[in-house]
Amino acid sequence: MTPSLKRYRRIVVKIGSALLVDRTTGLKRTWLASLVDDIAGLARGGTDMLVVSSGAIALGRTVLGLKQRVLKLEESQAAAAVGQIALASAWSEELGRHGVVSGQILLTLGDTEERRRYLNARETVATLLRMKAVPVINENDTVATSEIRYGDNDRLAARVATMMSADLLVLLSDIDGLYTASPALDPNAAFIPVVERITPEIEAMGGGAASELSRGGMRTKLDAGKIATMAGTAMIITAGARLNPLAAIDRGERATSFHPSANPVRGYKTWIAGQLEPAGRLTVDAGAVAALLSGKSLLPAGVKLVSGAFARGDTVAILDPDGREVARGLVAYDAPDAVRIAGLKSTEIASVLGYEPRSAMIHRDDLVVSRAAGSANSPTAASN
Repeated sequence: MTPSLKRYRRIVVKIGSALLVDRTTGLKRTWLASLVDDIAGLARGGTDMLVVSSGAIALGRTVLGLKQRVLKLEESQAAAAVGQIALASAWSEELGRHGVVSGQILLTLGDTEERRRYLNARETVATLLRMKAVPVINENDTVATSEIRYGDNDRLAARVATMMSADLLVLLSDIDGLYTASPALDPNAAFIPVVERITPEIEAMGGGAASELSRGGMRTKLDAGKIATMAGTAMIITAGARLNPLAAIDRGERATSFHPSANPVRGYKTWIAGQLEPAGRLTVDAGAVAALLSGKSLLPAGVKLVSGAFARGDTVAILDPDGREVARGLVAYDAPDAVRIAGLKSTEIASVLGYEPRSAMIHRDDLVVSRAAGSANSPTAASN
């Protein structure tokens, strides 16, 4: 059974566009009011509540009378500019009915991927929570482009949850949880009430986007789950279309619960682990994988392939020989130098680069292991 929401100290709730906006009539006021009833009730009980709300573009295109078609970038940005005003106003009015103040936070990808901006955003949200306000967070779609966006609010919500050390992330969806396959396509799909750990087998159950108003689908929710649970945040996926959807969780209605990691990453490494788009990738041998899993740094000797145009200090993904991601970290070399020294022993690097090198391609203090991978047999690939 899913634990009562009242037991959690801090909860992030993510709402998708299709739940909040009707493509013909606009904002679903009755549904929003019922959700805010739930949020306000939890807030009165002492729980810090944060909302990640989609809907600006969907609402703006309704206000502007744009037809249901794929919008050009500038049309999406214009729709977001109009919709964001209406959306923020609606949240303020509904929370205000309960005497709760709301604060609007619009984020771009750089606000969570760049360390200084990440810390600034975290402090702003923390201050709102100390003042007993409810932050209402969305991506800043008025300036975001396909190259510099989160891509979906599921992952944004997970990033916010880890940034704010939330105990729980609730993803309100158009489906009541995770199934072994899409119930719409497979009548024999089995419901999964609890996920102890997001394995490759669990990831394979994800599908595509379910609605033209939303960018996400079950696959992005599982991506969000990996970000959240690795940092020690539990996650729930449940149906959001019903009235009072948070109260429905406490009534025991169907939902899938994802357990947090038993050994979560904390602090500085939470930021590294939550990076959404690595600047590059390092494919390593089995020996390097084993060394990483034992808590050691990544040495150039274990690197077999370098890809991406990254600079020193950027986040890169580390892949095992089968192409599966096993870790992420802040790389100590620019990409051209990383290419030149990949596979070399420590004693060989200085003569290639012409200067005294750093011993590690990625130091263990700047590295987060994301999941176990294959066995290793070359312990010289990494060291303390």
